[in-house]
Amino acid sequence: MAASVSSSASASAIKVPAGVPTLRAGEGNSFLWRRLHSLSGIFPIGAFLVEHFLSNAFATNGGAAYNENVRFLTGLPFVLALEITFIYIPLAFHAGYGFWIWWRGDSNVGDYPWLGNWMYTLQRYSGIAAFFYIGYHTWTMRFSGAHILTHSEVAYAKVWTELQNPWIVAFYFIGLTAASWHFAYGIWLFAAKWGFIVGEQGRKKFGYVCLVIGLALAGMAAGSLYAFITTPESQVPNMQEFQQLQHAAASYVLPALNS
Repeated sequence: MAASVSSSASASAIKVPAGVPTLRAGEGNSFLWRRLHSLSGIFPIGAFLVEHFLSNAFATNGGAAYNENVRFLTGLPFVLALEITFIYIPLAFHAGYGFWIWWRGDSNVGDYPWLGNWMYTLQRYSGIAAFFYIGYHTWTMRFSGAHILTHSEVAYAKVWTELQNPWIVAFYFIGLTAASWHFAYGIWLFAAKWGFIVGEQGRKKFGYVCLVIGLALAGMAAGSLYAFITTPESQVPNMQEFQQLQHAAASYVLPALNS
């Protein structure tokens, strides 16, 4: 009888938890930072990601519709302040703290089953891929070449020109897919860690919901890319104006670099 009880107790002691532990107070400063990191991935970063994917989907309605949507967004009051407050600062924090967690090598072996470890690892590497994609995309679209913020009418032409390089198309596809996965699985992690979903069955079912969200976002991104790369140059609005602005921007930068 005693041997049976001992055997049962030993089996319970080595059982690997099947879920994700919720964040709890009393775990030092990391409790607050991890909560902020988790929350920032949903809002405002996740909300902006969804909005950005929807905005890019206007490309499926043609260049004029895309440019008009960009004109609306860039015409919002205090647009630069909105970008800094709700995009750049949260993104810098979320990426910076995420890299800190990755660099420290925080182990999740005791918190996840075998499949969960792979999902967690993929979440980290998809975040790294998304980070470099977002950095490149932000620099090329927002801070170099023709200035979309003041010349929204050339937005479609600028993106179309960028996507004439097949390597850039591949890079965009990988980056957008990584961002879709990272956000979708991030929703699942957020709900699990904040205690919104409990129990193995609840987490499993919500996992399917998040999978659908990720596939929908990736499909939306792929559809937008397809719309750009299949548009004939003759149907790209304001291409000549874009080329002039691009040339003017290059003429301004090159003498500065050579001085």
